[in-house]
Amino acid sequence: MKKILLLLLITLFTTHVICGQEEFVDPPSRELTKINFTQFTGGVIVFKALLDHFKDSLAFVLDTGSGGISLDSATVISLGLQPSEPERMIRGIGGTRKVGFLKDRQLKLNNLVVDSLNFHVVDYEVLSALYGEKIDGIVGYSLLSRYIVKIDYENQELSFWSNGTMKYPRGGYTMRPRISTIPYLQSEVKDASKQDFNYLFDIGAGLTVLFSEDYMEEKGFLKSKRKRYLKQGEGLGGKVSFDLSVMKELKIGPYKFRNVPINIFDDIYNITSYPTYGGLIGNDVFRRFNCILNYRNRQIHIVPNKFFRDPFDYAYSGLELYLLEGSVVIGDIPKGSPADNAGLLPGDAVLAVNKKFGMTLNELKHALQSVYGRVEVIIKRNDSLLVKKMNVINILNGKAIPNQTISNEFREGFKIRVGGMGDDTFRARP
Repeated sequence: MKKILLLLLITLFTTHVICGQEEFVDPPSRELTKINFTQFTGGVIVFKALLDHFKDSLAFVLDTGSGGISLDSATVISLGLQPSEPERMIRGIGGTRKVGFLKDRQLKLNNLVVDSLNFHVVDYEVLSALYGEKIDGIVGYSLLSRYIVKIDYENQELSFWSNGTMKYPRGGYTMRPRISTIPYLQSEVKDASKQDFNYLFDIGAGLTVLFSEDYMEEKGFLKSKRKRYLKQGEGLGGKVSFDLSVMKELKIGPYKFRNVPINIFDDIYNITSYPTYGGLIGNDVFRRFNCILNYRNRQIHIVPNKFFRDPFDYAYSGLELYLLEGSVVIGDIPKGSPADNAGLLPGDAVLAVNKKFGMTLNELKHALQSVYGRVEVIIKRNDSLLVKKMNVINILNGKAIPNQTISNEFREGFKIRVGGMGDDTFRARP
């Protein structure tokens, strides 16, 4: 009798455990398509796709900082399309603008057809000039919210997966953003003090970190001796001024970045939603991870890739280059910058850097990055060739390159992912 009772109890317990494991789950996620992308300064992603029945592919920037999806006004005209009358306001760095729409359109990524997209129409002429390639549009929440999107920076591949159950790779970290149309997260920053930093996750921004001036003043964040360098940029509404500086540390989950270049601007149009949020972190940080964007489950999974330990760019010249009518020309130059002191002027056409001719826009930009001291620039001005010698500043003042580190509990996974590097990979430097 005791044996029968014991057997009955074991059976009941086993049944309880098995039944307790039942739960309702989504079907496994499956890959729908994979496409290649190219990258521009700061890691900005550009990929090709087809619009509606048109046979020529268009170039789109992938941008988590966009709450919708858009087309360039010049592209719309060239395709013979007619957008609606301006009906809604959009907001970006540098201003606001009222835009019209092309509604209920289709986007094709290989064999993946995405229906019912409403593209707002805006002028991206400056964006095309900045990257040296025609930019036909920007893809944001309207597409990203429909799929799980994997970004492989090592192989420059985007893959789109169906929503469902997905097992994330080992050696990574899952962030849990707040998403309305744009993902917001929290990190930790350190300079004069250690602060929580609520930020916009913005892979469409080709920079490291952008702070609003309001956040910097409220927190008293930067050390008083930190020098700022004036630079010019372009926003939705026109030219924008930034201050370039360096902060001591940025921490995202278990990952630390030291001596990080930062940008500070007067957020007149409050695109950073201060005081709730203080700025954004861009793709010159997140390109150092392979990312999985899972908007439906409010998850962003990041795994360090081979670019994780790439040094940051501390070179400051004051030059911003654009491709206009086949020539690389200089934009506005901040007063007192190395470019200004060298006698360079807006509108000068840059022919060579350090006597190397025939470079593309991207190659010229790279030639001016992470290069300090005397740089020779050959320009064309009013049909005359001139040689200008510019003294490029290292904003880190000659200190060692930054050291990216990972907390102990994530070391093994990272070593498996990157390829078994030794322990000195993680050793902090003074």
